[in-house]
Amino acid sequence: MLSLTKMLTGDPYFGDELRYTEGARDQRNGVSEGRGPVVVWNCTRTCNLRCAHCYSSSENRTYSHELTTEEAMDFIDQLGEFQTPVLLFSGGEPLAREDILVLAAHARKRGIRPTLSTNGTLITPELAEKIREVGVGYVGISLDGLRETNDAFRGVPGAFDRALAGIRNCRAAGQRVGLRFTINRHNLGEAGAILDLMEEEGIDRVCFYHLVYSGRGSAMVQEDLSHEETRRVMDQIIDRVEAFHRKGLKKEVLMVDNHADGVYLYLKYREKDPERAEWMLRLLRINGGNRSGIAFGNVDSEGRVHPDQFTQHHTLGNVRERSFREIWTEPADPLLWGLKDRKKLLGGRCQSCAWLDLCNGNFRARGEAVTGDFWGYDPACYLTDEECGLTGAEPGSEGFGQGSAGQRAEERPAAQAEERPAKQRAEQRPAEVER
Repeated sequence: MLSLTKMLTGDPYFGDELRYTEGARDQRNGVSEGRGPVVVWNCTRTCNLRCAHCYSSSENRTYSHELTTEEAMDFIDQLGEFQTPVLLFSGGEPLAREDILVLAAHARKRGIRPTLSTNGTLITPELAEKIREVGVGYVGISLDGLRETNDAFRGVPGAFDRALAGIRNCRAAGQRVGLRFTINRHNLGEAGAILDLMEEEGIDRVCFYHLVYSGRGSAMVQEDLSHEETRRVMDQIIDRVEAFHRKGLKKEVLMVDNHADGVYLYLKYREKDPERAEWMLRLLRINGGNRSGIAFGNVDSEGRVHPDQFTQHHTLGNVRERSFREIWTEPADPLLWGLKDRKKLLGGRCQSCAWLDLCNGNFRARGEAVTGDFWGYDPACYLTDEECGLTGAEPGSEGFGQGSAGQRAEERPAAQAEERPAKQRAEQRPAEVER
């Protein structure tokens, strides 16, 4: 997660201590020394919408075997003992759980900051008040465009108006709320309109998510942006952040799920504002890039632990059987060992990229979806070979052209996966990883 606002203006926000703490990049099991990872809990798969890009393939029905209230309380206790700083309640639709406020209050009691990732359509004025009263730190409401685009994407007519009502209800209750927008070919032209909506509605935060190919979103590889389109939308959003700052508006704008963003921003400012660029570079080095399996983890509705919410086809253990801390710090699965010290395992052009220390290989889910290799290159990296310091690559060589702007994911050549499967490759190096 890259805070454009922090990078461009220096304004402080809550998440800065999780992203830019000295020594954090050297940790193997949490956000900083003595603290566990940020955890996304898909507390239910039930959802009242049917979004085209849903990574959990949720539907409006009851799912069996989900954690009971008692089991969920025990799981939250485990996170409290591990000093987990933030628990993000996601879904499905987390507000479909009848006990969600009880669980959020319990997280707060255990010293964990509870946050909600919701479609917002169920948030009435009364519920907004209750969410604030139990101590939810932040509510992120998903909008994937304006009315027509959002409703087509979300699969239910009226979803936009109901989500906007939920946003307004949160603001009226004094509950901190922001927007979540997943960028793809169908809504690319509405990113600016979402920033306009922020200004019109007095919304203080927005997260722009790059598409990750997982769940129903796996079928959307061809709907992802070309590299050139990604660069254009980045430029547009960067310009708006600067405009907000000039107007004196406190708007936190973040880019999520593509660690090439930080390098792109740095390179853009290296000529424009060298002093600012060096400060950006320092923060990017502190952060260390993708932290799935290290400072960020996922638990699904049945208690299974995963490196992140996009790799739910890789299970590391179950909190019904072992504590989350034990699963995370004493992994039985070699894949998790590999993630904690992954650089030598990465394939494609990552090995020779000048910015590997800032990116850490980007998202494994996209790499695996396109190459078939968990450690394969992430095709959403939109940096050119020249920007990556790979100008010596020859036509036909591994990595040549993989960073060229203009290609869509389905057009980008799949890196040659090594003969060894991902877990076997990771098994070679468990002793190198610090517990």
